Amino acid sequence: MSEINRVPAKVRGIYVLYHARKNSKAMDVVYVGMARGEKSGAKGRLTVHRRSKPDLWTHFSVYEVWDNITKSQVEELEGLFRQIYRHDSNANKLNVQRTYKPLRAIRRKSVDDWA
Repeated sequence: MSEINRVPAKVRGIYVLYHARKNSKAMDVVYVGMARGEKSGAKGRLTVHRRSKPDLWTHFSVYEVWDNITKSQVEELEGLFRQIYRHDSNANKLNVQRTYKPLRAIRRKSVDDWA
């Protein structure tokens, strides 16, 4: 977690918190979040998580978006990952919102709906 200080200020994008398994090189996703960069970006979000939930995660990744990606597109990316991990009990330890409502509006109920 000391690597948080190396993340540049106001980086926008998606970040992932992981928890390393004991006696293994494997890590579990415990949270997928977004950093809009409006106030503090990924560095600020990671700092808050380090203070509030330090025992639930051990590692992180930050995926920066290009400057031409809008705030709503960053939100959509985060929502897509939340939707992917919605049934994963490890990934939802910190997630309050488990799904992304706009994706439900376009959901197909059956395979026949694709034709």
